[in-house]
Amino acid sequence: MPASFINTELRNETDTLKLILLGLTDDPELKPVIFHLFLIVYLVTVLGNLLIILAVSSDSHLHTPMYFFLSNLSFTDICLSTTTIPKMLVNIQKQNQSITYTECLYQIFFVLVFGTFENFLLAAMSYDRYVAICHPLRYTAIMNPCFCGLVILLSLFVSVADSLIHSLMVLHLSFCTDLKIPHFFCELAQVLKLSCSSTLINNILLYFLACILLAIPLSGIIFSYTQLVSTVLKIPSAGGKYKAFSTCGSHLLVILLFYGTSTGVYISSIFTHSSTKTAVASVMYIVVPQMLNPFIYSLRNRDIKMGLRKFIGKMSSFHYCVICDNSKIVKIHHS
Repeated sequence: MPASFINTELRNETDTLKLILLGLTDDPELKPVIFHLFLIVYLVTVLGNLLIILAVSSDSHLHTPMYFFLSNLSFTDICLSTTTIPKMLVNIQKQNQSITYTECLYQIFFVLVFGTFENFLLAAMSYDRYVAICHPLRYTAIMNPCFCGLVILLSLFVSVADSLIHSLMVLHLSFCTDLKIPHFFCELAQVLKLSCSSTLINNILLYFLACILLAIPLSGIIFSYTQLVSTVLKIPSAGGKYKAFSTCGSHLLVILLFYGTSTGVYISSIFTHSSTKTAVASVMYIVVPQMLNPFIYSLRNRDIKMGLRKFIGKMSSFHYCVICDNSKIVKIHHS
């Protein structure tokens, strides 16, 4: 069948075209275990990050640039997990590994958007810690609300533009038979391998833009922490050094987790040709960091702990007031 005919069919019947997500295993006995495991992971991810967002928004003491970026990071983690995990859970439950072409495009687009956006957020948070420690007297002037909002909007704009370019380029590809993706979600690089038309331009754009969009934030992170460490080491007292390092310890752990897992997946994809091992490795950067981020910040950050206690206290008080009001209404009704 000519590629042009396949491409025309693809454009006219995108809703009927099916791709197969091979997932993490073919063993039917392991699939229920994976279902329950990922369901717990997803619920923990959503609940943990949602609590961070609610704690920051409800406590006026946390209305600072650092926690503004943190709440955006938590929102991004929820969105990134929601883009991939629910579809996998539905497929396991229905015992159906297929995904429509349209759904696959949506996954590609949103995974790229939120993955790139998280990359920029980590760089913005690094810059925030650099200004707070290296230029404390100018902190409020530099990290003003207008600047923070502009950083978020610009990062989101670049992330969406990058994702839109890749998604539109995929639309021009022709696909043949055997549309099997050795992942639990539609990863762009794996989808490109399924095309029976030339993907040279797609791959050039993929690696070129990936290098740029990775190099710029990573350079900012390295610069910020180099200056930060240099400044902290000049502090004479050990207590001052510890206090300075403790303010950025959680963020540094999140950075190591995000880039460490991404690098590990990239290296493993080079040295292994097993689709199952590649799919399992992809869990390390698309699932694990998003689940662990709220734990890292809540366990190591005193302000977040206090914010969570205040929020839980407010919710308990509200629940008590509702119960009291309901009991009064019942008494009045009976009387």
